[in-house]
Parts: sequence; C-alpha cells; structure tokens
Amino acid sequence: MNIRELHKDTKAVSTVSLFKTGSGSVTAIQILAEEQLKEHITKVPALLVCLTGEANFENENGVKLTLIAGDYVNIEPEIKHWINAKSTSNLILIR
Repeated sequence: MNIRELHKDTKAVSTVSLFKTGSGSVTAIQILAEEQLKEHITKVPALLVCLTGEANFENENGVKLTLIAGDYVNIEPEIKHWINAKSTSNLILIR
C-alpha cells in the first residue's frame, strides 16, 4: 500500500483516517498544488510530517515553516494554523 494511492487528485484537500486508538489517531492528508488547508485549531497536541511535496505551515503566533519530505512540525493545541501547498503534498497527522 502507498499513501499517495489513498487520495483522488480531484479534491483540493483530501483526508483519510489510517489508524485510531482510544486516545489518538493518524490521518493521511493530501493538499493539491497551490491549494490550502484552511485555518483551524486542534484541541490536542499534534505532529505533522511531510512525506512528499512542499508545503508552508503557518500559525497565528507568527510561525512560518516550509516543509519538504522528511520535515515535521509540532502543532500546539488551541492555536490557529493553516497549510498552503506549493506543490501537491502528502502529509501525516498524528494526534
């Protein structure tokens, strides 16, 4: 199985649940080139890992990071954040 095969290339942002436990989850996210995962918050700490592509992560505290394959960012709870894909990007969200 391959993460990229989980998503259809027709949706700007696609999410697929990969794994769930009683206290957490792992989600595959694909954001097409020049598209955005709109501003939102998480209630729990999360880890976002870039598998392919290039995406810009930003939050309301002024954090601005470019993520490429292998890069990750810890996402703080209750902080607005968003992601802009420069190229089609596949990411994993662990919470």
